[in-house]
Amino acid sequence: MTNRIKDAFDKKQKNLLNIYFTAGYPRLHDTVPILKALSAAGADLIEIGMPFSDPLADGPVIQQSSTVALANGMNLRVLFEQLRGIRQDVPETPILLMGYLNPVMQFGVDNFCREAAAAGADGIILPDLPLDDYVEQYQDIFRRHNLRPVFLITPQTAPERIRRIDELTDSFLYLVSGPGTTGGANTQAEGVQEAYFQRIEAMHLRNPRLIGFGISDRASFQRACQYAEGAIIGSALIRALDGVDDAPAAASQFVSSVLK
Repeated sequence: MTNRIKDAFDKKQKNLLNIYFTAGYPRLHDTVPILKALSAAGADLIEIGMPFSDPLADGPVIQQSSTVALANGMNLRVLFEQLRGIRQDVPETPILLMGYLNPVMQFGVDNFCREAAAAGADGIILPDLPLDDYVEQYQDIFRRHNLRPVFLITPQTAPERIRRIDELTDSFLYLVSGPGTTGGANTQAEGVQEAYFQRIEAMHLRNPRLIGFGISDRASFQRACQYAEGAIIGSALIRALDGVDDAPAAASQFVSSVLK
């Protein structure tokens, strides 16, 4: 089956911008207006964060946005209701849902995938989903609903695991740029980072790669794009949305500052 994620990489092989924002932040009903603004401004892929009270991979900026969104009343059912019909306004831009396994399991994995697909999602990122559990319990469900899983690769990921992830993936590989959580200062020395990215490139994997964690502006985006097909920005956008009166306009302006 065709998928918008694959179409995006076929259409544009370099400098793809995947941008993350938290559903229901800064206000409950900002989700769809921000999504439309990001797409119109030129984001190649859009990651929508599903707020969770214990987001292990996220740094303090995204954690705080999740806390605000939950207090605003955001949950999976509200998110799916907000997104329903989004493909009339955003027909082509791939949409990925990023979150954690616990709320998905509480919702019911099959129900979640059905609702996500009906709402227009193309892929799912669950950093705490064990690879073996995915293969044994969830792979058939994801495939049935044409949802592409995205798995994270770190500098510590063993080559055999990277190859297994590459075999199980039909979207892109999420390369975590270094240790830590999202939005933090990147503590990896540039030479160490470069060696890691080059090591992955030398494996000649079948899926394209996007680099995330620590990408925050035009300069860091362009630097990451030297080693992959594109990059992922999240915390920097969340910071740009903090305290603004017009969140969609701020989102659009942020994307423009990265791409132009």
